[in-house]
Parts: sequence; structure tokens; C-alpha cells
Amino acid sequence: MYPGSAEEARALLVALGAPQRLLQHVALVGEAAEGLIALLGSLGVTVDADLVRAGVVLHDCGKVRHPRELDAPGSAHEPEGEGMLLERGVSARLARVCMTHARWDVMEVELEDLVIALADKLWKGVRKAALEERVVQEVAARTGADRWALFIALDGGFEAIAASGDERLARSQLVDG
Repeated sequence: MYPGSAEEARALLVALGAPQRLLQHVALVGEAAEGLIALLGSLGVTVDADLVRAGVVLHDCGKVRHPRELDAPGSAHEPEGEGMLLERGVSARLARVCMTHARWDVMEVELEDLVIALADKLWKGVRKAALEERVVQEVAARTGADRWALFIALDGGFEAIAASGDERLARSQLVDG
């Protein structure tokens, strides 16, 4: 899989012309993703952490060509990002996160896609119940663990990650361009 690490993904994002603001965004989403990877690991759930980390870095790469979507709602960056990555030899699996991070509710997704999508919400303190429920369902399906017990453990972890959202959001505002 190219790129195989978050560092390689960041180098690609820089090469694509990402503004500092986008680089800061993916770093902050990465902090939330690390919390989710650790939370899942504490429950004995294995995820492809390299895919999650690289996916977090690249999920919004289409905003390089649609910079207005850095500040305003929009979805043009999603297919644009997937296309940009495929053109540069990125695996279809990794490029797909450009779509799944926002369309997890209408696409076939894996747990890794859901982790990226959830990190993209939790980084700023936003809780999205339907997305969190999908994560619980996927973890239960993957592990065979009791769904209610998983919900309790995961909900507490999601809340802990979201609790730092204001601080991460404040750091995102410190970056120009």
C-alpha cells in the first residue's frame, strides 16, 4: 500500500500543495485517531493502524483543489481527492477514504473507514450518535463481544476524546492559510 505510513502520506499531501491549515487539520484529526486506535486496542480490537493513520492524513486531500471547502460545507473534495490519489498510484483502498470519511452511512465500509470518519468528528468535540453506533456494531461483529458492554466502554472512550475538542479546535484556529 502506498503510502504505507502517516509520514509518507503527509509528504504526499505536501507535494499535492496542501496549505498549512489542511496540514494542521489532519494533524488534529490524527490526535483523535490515535485515541481511537488506543481505545480499540485496550478492548482487544485490532485495526489496520497504518491504514487509519495514512487515511486520516489523506482524507481531505481534495480540498487542495477545492479550498473553499476548508471553511464552508461541501463535498466536491471527496471524489476529487480519491481521483487525485489514484492518479498518483495510491492504492484504491487508501484512496477510497476520501469518500468513506463522509459517506460512511451510504457506502460499504470497514471498521478502519469508520475510525477515520469518527476521528474527523471527535477531534473538534462533535459526537455523532449514528456513526458511533456503527463503530459499536462493527466492533461487536468483529469480536463477538456483548454489544451493550462494548457500547459502555466505547462511549466512555469517545467522550474522553471529544472532551479535548475545544483545545484542538483552538489550535486549529492558530494557523493561517
